[in-house]
Amino acid sequence: FQMTLEKLKSEIIACRICAEFLPFAPNPVFRANEKSHILIIGQAPGTRVHQTGIPWNDQSGDRLRDWLGISRDEFYDAEKISIIPMGFCYPGKGKSGDLPPRKECAPTWHGKLLKFLPNMQTTLLIGQYAQRYYLGDRMKKNLTATVQNFHEYLPNFFPLPHPSPRNTFWIQQHPWFTEEVVPALKERFHNILESI
Repeated sequence: FQMTLEKLKSEIIACRICAEFLPFAPNPVFRANEKSHILIIGQAPGTRVHQTGIPWNDQSGDRLRDWLGISRDEFYDAEKISIIPMGFCYPGKGKSGDLPPRKECAPTWHGKLLKFLPNMQTTLLIGQYAQRYYLGDRMKKNLTATVQNFHEYLPNFFPLPHPSPRNTFWIQQHPWFTEEVVPALKERFHNILESI
């Protein structure tokens, strides 16, 4: 039995590991292509993404594309960019926003998917869940310090805050993010896209 990326994707789409804990029927939302050079690892789909089946198809996605300096068409070109969240399905509502991504997804599926993505030049780690999982002990004391020291994780990883409207205050409180991190992110992104 030869596992292919297409077969693996079908398995993920059919995944029901945590169905009993989800508010809606499972609808794993992700994009993976063997040719892609950039990987975006976010948290978990929100309700709009769950309904449309399109990752980052919301205000957070608009802000992320703005940070990256790319169009929707470029963003959704799976031959350039793969999108794998920490939790593939919408986890439900919590007291302050959506619940954290389900813990089952990343250990079950990430390693298998990454084997099929040999060309990765940079992985964006968006939010604390992705950073904790992929950076482990290399994380700083919190997300702010990790993002501020993004240079330490290049070229493999680029840690970012979540672009959710809920983080607008954080972005305003940390002007260095817009002045230093975003331009570096745009430059890294464009260099990779131009080299493909």
